[in-house]
Amino acid sequence: MKNINITVIISTYNAPKWLEKVLWGYSIQTYKNFDIIIADDGSKEDTRTLIEEFKKDFPFKIYHLWHKDKGYRRQELLNRAIVKAKNEYILMTDGDCIPKNDFVEVHARYATKNRFLSGGYCKLSIKLSNHISKDDILKERCFDIKWLKSIDKNLGFSQTLKLASSGFTEQLLDKVTPTNPTFNNMNSSGWKDDYIAINGYDERMQYGGPDRELGGRFKNYGVRGLQIRHQAVCLHLDHSRGYKNKESIEKNLAISKVSRENKVIKTPYGIEKL
Repeated sequence: MKNINITVIISTYNAPKWLEKVLWGYSIQTYKNFDIIIADDGSKEDTRTLIEEFKKDFPFKIYHLWHKDKGYRRQELLNRAIVKAKNEYILMTDGDCIPKNDFVEVHARYATKNRFLSGGYCKLSIKLSNHISKDDILKERCFDIKWLKSIDKNLGFSQTLKLASSGFTEQLLDKVTPTNPTFNNMNSSGWKDDYIAINGYDERMQYGGPDRELGGRFKNYGVRGLQIRHQAVCLHLDHSRGYKNKESIEKNLAISKVSRENKVIKTPYGIEKL
């Protein structure tokens, strides 16, 4: 096992109930050489209170990075988190994604120069999302297919496949999957130096593809994706998306198109304003 220093950056916004479940998942990770930055896009006091409680006896260091709620500004905050990260390797995820206990370990195992890692996630129904308890997470019941289907039979084939595979099977599935590795904020990782080299996230972008646009600039820079979607798995808790709108998605698609066609590496609207 590679012994690299990892910072896990967790995005959150006014979802303390989900963030609590996610942090329980990180409390039992098999890989120990990591810390956490919670990138908080303006949550209310209940989120801060929750984080302060976890800090008291959490096995890993937690930093809470917050800015005032002035609308959707996640990319700006993620860029601040990238700069703040003390470690050489950064794993990006969300505050609604419960990690399997070997989640960080798998990212550490496959961390390779000139690569970013593209992990997988299992979408859960709102029924399952609400039902999962602290004990279900600490005892890993929530990653057991039979247990999940005993609560909600409508677990999709793709979700079942990710949870059912193990060992050689999951490695084989990652090699033969027709899905291209893309950078997704629920479960992706890369070297801090590479995030800095491409100037982080494009802060003009709102919900709907800023992570994939960043992944495209990684590729333009020569950092290719590696698929680990069946090996590094997290459970995606269901929730509403009030910030999703057609206008922001169309704007993001236009920015992504320019980045792709012009082979842009450094966004001028990132960590540094160029």
